[in-house]
Amino acid sequence: MSAPGPVGIDELLERVRATYTRLDPRAAYEAWRDGDALLVDIRYQALRERDGVIPGAVVVERNELEWRLDPQGSHRLPQAVSHEVRVVVICNEGYASSLAVASLRALGLRRATDLTGGYQSWRSAGLPTAPA
Repeated sequence: MSAPGPVGIDELLERVRATYTRLDPRAAYEAWRDGDALLVDIRYQALRERDGVIPGAVVVERNELEWRLDPQGSHRLPQAVSHEVRVVVICNEGYASSLAVASLRALGLRRATDLTGGYQSWRSAGLPTAPA
């Protein structure tokens, strides 16, 4: 049996996204509002400064995400209390967040998901934002 060949990013995203249910902006907002989700903004600082932030979202830049959300890690956020925390990862347009979710799920965060369309879809939906 030969080893599987390389895949392109579109196929990789399709495979990753097939393993969980993504949330649209309204569903993410309602889950957060109801206390059933931790919104995690992984956008880099320049984007937050340019476009604003989601009030109540925790900012964790992508290169620190796994360390901050691993409930067993020594550098975890106070909100990373268990593998049952529902994490909604938010990037700018909903691509990088999907790959981040795959990594979080590999750590055992089985309820990790992301926001379809990212921050831009949240803002377009008229949901709360604030200057950075």
